Amino acid sequence: MRFSWDEQKNAANKKNHGVSFEEASELFLSEGYLEIFDEAHSLDEDRFIAVGPIKRGLVLVVYTERDLETVRIVSARWATKREAGMYQDYLGGK
Repeated sequence: MRFSWDEQKNAANKKNHGVSFEEASELFLSEGYLEIFDEAHSLDEDRFIAVGPIKRGLVLVVYTERDLETVRIVSARWATKREAGMYQDYLGGK
């Protein structure tokens, strides 16, 4: 799997949310993350929201798939309590 992103957006994301896209990409190497189709933001391209663990905590990552091998990260931040609860509910249903 390959990852891509806009470097300026990555720098701004790290400054604003404390997590880089490099670090957020760890999420996709794990097996257990919640994936949600983001219908509201999928007019131009299919976008997805993923919630799951990385080394430093639980993150929410917005991404799109460029092809079968490439994930383009759009944004990343630490998951809220509500999102963490959704993730825990997802784990309970596995």
